[in-house]
Amino acid sequence: MVDWNLAVATATRLVRPGPEVSRDEARAIVAELRRHAKASEEHVRAFTRMLPDEADDTPVLVVDRPGWVRANVAGFRELLKPLLEKMQERRAGSPGGAVLGAVGGKVTGVELGMLLSFLASRVLGQYETFAPASRELPASENGGGRLLLVAPNIVHVERELDVQPHDFRLWVCLHEETHRTQFTAVPWLRDHLEGEIQSFLQETEVDPMTVLERIREAAQSLAGGRPEGEAGDDGHSIVELVQTPAQREILGRLTAVMSLLEGHADFVMDGVGPAVVPSVTEIREKFQQRRAKGASRLDLALRKLLGLDAKLRQYRDGERFVRAVVEQVGMDGFNRVWTSPNTLPTKAEISKPADWVARVHRKAES
Repeated sequence: MVDWNLAVATATRLVRPGPEVSRDEARAIVAELRRHAKASEEHVRAFTRMLPDEADDTPVLVVDRPGWVRANVAGFRELLKPLLEKMQERRAGSPGGAVLGAVGGKVTGVELGMLLSFLASRVLGQYETFAPASRELPASENGGGRLLLVAPNIVHVERELDVQPHDFRLWVCLHEETHRTQFTAVPWLRDHLEGEIQSFLQETEVDPMTVLERIREAAQSLAGGRPEGEAGDDGHSIVELVQTPAQREILGRLTAVMSLLEGHADFVMDGVGPAVVPSVTEIREKFQQRRAKGASRLDLALRKLLGLDAKLRQYRDGERFVRAVVEQVGMDGFNRVWTSPNTLPTKAEISKPADWVARVHRKAES
């Protein structure tokens, strides 16, 4: 149903090249990001008191925008395989099967490529949890995983915000290193998250034409085929379209854990920041303004359609949860969250941290 190679080719062709830097500047930026990633390991571990497995071999890859596309297509292809197989079976017996056959994997590949080209210019860094290894993009031998730092995007944002490059690069690395520490210090977390995602996909009972139409709306917005702001104005994201009642329960749990992970990373980067990033206050203020403001109406419409506005809320709500819990029970008390899936906060507890403290701490003490 998806020509993945064509998706990569399309995204690579359409993605913007990034800020202009000389070859020597590029080498220096890559080297500095590698140094910051390495330095961030000790900063994050000391602050969080989380110790990854000594056998951790998660690679740190500094990539350009096409490199980010290739890495994510590989991960999507693996993770979405059950859903696409189910959609393929349904298409074969559906009255709309002939239409989908005409659309074909190539058209879908082009449209996904257009979306990836949009996202590839916005991601600063990413811990790829479900990364299959390849010669070009190695992954951890202990169950996958690799840390990606998207150099041109980091440079673009630091210039746009007019902040000190050395400080901003370290600040970004602190956030991404926190994600790596979360998964390498909590052995069950990856399998738990994958299990929830696969359960979500297995519950999908959606007409493939509906999903493809949503993808097409987003792609047409990028291509100027719809007026700015029109895509997604009915209030539905792509994710919302594939929810059964069972999926809504799973999505609630996924939302809670993703809010925890993103909020924890923001909390750590700001907690470590004052000691190692002199201009952290200026960086955080300008970065928050950038997040809140967004870009054009088109950008805001696409964020809504793709569910990216929900991700922005995860940063904010999750950080508030972590901060409130640490204030009440300290860092060691907060770290009980990593004990098992049962100690993860619920979606309701993310908004009410005291309820999580009461459930996990008071129950354990009694």
